Amino acid sequence: MPELPEVETIRRALAAVLPGRLVERAHAGPLPLRAPWPRQALRLRIQGQRVESVGRRAKHLLLRFANHATLVIHLGMSGRLLLVGQGVPPGRHVHLRLQLDSGQELRLVDPRRFGSVQVLDGVVRTEAAAFAGLGPEPLDPDWGASALSSPARGRRGPVKSFLMDGRVVAGIGNIYASEILFAARLHPEQPVPTLPPAAWERLALAVRQVLARAVAAGGTTIADFVGADGQVGSFQNELAVYGRAGEPCPACGTPIASQRLAGRSTFFCPSCQRYPG
Repeated sequence: MPELPEVETIRRALAAVLPGRLVERAHAGPLPLRAPWPRQALRLRIQGQRVESVGRRAKHLLLRFANHATLVIHLGMSGRLLLVGQGVPPGRHVHLRLQLDSGQELRLVDPRRFGSVQVLDGVVRTEAAAFAGLGPEPLDPDWGASALSSPARGRRGPVKSFLMDGRVVAGIGNIYASEILFAARLHPEQPVPTLPPAAWERLALAVRQVLARAVAAGGTTIADFVGADGQVGSFQNELAVYGRAGEPCPACGTPIASQRLAGRSTFFCPSCQRYPG
């Protein structure tokens, strides 16, 4: 699933070309996605409107329009958002096509159809209401250790599950949780109540550094992620532990371990990330 760095990579690419562009036609395909198609809203609130800005909230892309409507796109497990020429055949997995006055099309390609498309009209349902349950953005300038340690009070689960809770911090999935915990030298199963203040500082710093490096690398392409221009990311070449079970730790040479935690594959170095006690 595309995580924060992948969605931010797409946002930056689209933000360079979409503002000011007119959506001449919005076409939704016949097959359902994770949520019902907002066909009427696409026709009445998106079609014929100009893009004002391109934003992101957690793993959601936000196309904001001059009429105060917002098109919200979630890529699900396998979704891609591509900007192509209108003459390019759409293919069987294209589910949304926005024809632009530039002669290009913005297309949502989603083979597994776990993505979603919503239209917020700015009056009935605002962005603030739609994303009220999400935690803060870890790349915001004022985000830091206190944003993690404060919601940790009263929590008793493992730190990896805590880090992946979107109500605590937005946009971190399985790949980056493993990489962040390695950078912070924390065992993924370490109970949240056992983290001292210094560990929260290390963890917050690792969150910001790992995500920033991933964004700079254009995201991680392991299966099918590509940016809006069709280019793959390169952060997979920098992964320290994720997907590297049995390979030597880049810091100490100990074989990387893998186990299941909360139903997800978890990767860590048993030496660099010792379980407390």
